[in-house]
Amino acid sequence: MEILAENIRLLRKRRRLSQEELASAVGITRSAINSYENRLADPPLPVLVRLAEFFKVSIDRLVRQDLSKLRESELSEIDRGIDLDVLGRRLRILTTTVDANSDTLTELVPEKAKAGYTTGYSDPEFIKELPVIQLPFLSKNRKFRAFTISGDSMPPVGNGDIVIGEYVDDWLSMKSNIPYLLVTRNEGIVFKIVKNLLNESGTFLLISTNVAYSPYTIPADEVLEIWKFRYFISSELATTEPSKEAISKSLRTIQEDLSSIKRHLNVP
Repeated sequence: MEILAENIRLLRKRRRLSQEELASAVGITRSAINSYENRLADPPLPVLVRLAEFFKVSIDRLVRQDLSKLRESELSEIDRGIDLDVLGRRLRILTTTVDANSDTLTELVPEKAKAGYTTGYSDPEFIKELPVIQLPFLSKNRKFRAFTISGDSMPPVGNGDIVIGEYVDDWLSMKSNIPYLLVTRNEGIVFKIVKNLLNESGTFLLISTNVAYSPYTIPADEVLEIWKFRYFISSELATTEPSKEAISKSLRTIQEDLSSIKRHLNVP
């Protein structure tokens, strides 16, 4: 595969690696790398997967797209481990279910299915087994999915509530500082206020509405799916009474702000 050979050589040289160093990094021999770059052999699938993971690009990009034709800014993003496919510039494939009239259904991911969703989200058989809910006010022209929420980090949404999200296929278009559901490799299904930092650092900043929880960032390549918050269903009325932890954190924040103001004004 000519394109694959050239891409391996290009990415290796941009990382300033010798054939020996690349071979060691992916667990093969230097002669194997040499044969791939000189089109004497094609890497077997397990090696191709390791190469794609090492360079942090999709296999499809590695074998189909001539990376030498990308702009330097795009190549720099790949050098930093930000695959443009990861950033959502291409259409994402979503597994879904339909009814007898070919209308898209709204699947519900209950608590007991959440652990399996991170591996089964693209498996038609797994998705087909999920229960569905009928909500006539949802647009038939968009794709929605419902998720059961755990924890108390996002009031007024509470533990056991159901959040309905609209599928996001272009992550770069995401507006910041609104709620999203993120399906992640390591943390499962996360519901947070999201600040989109893809262009700056290839990450998302996740913020809770409960101030007892600190914000944190997550790399884009840890995220499998993103759903924009639309509605939530709760069996309880929301309470406005803050927790002791939230009150304490708010007081500490106020004290820190006052101290900063005093220092700025040179007040003893």
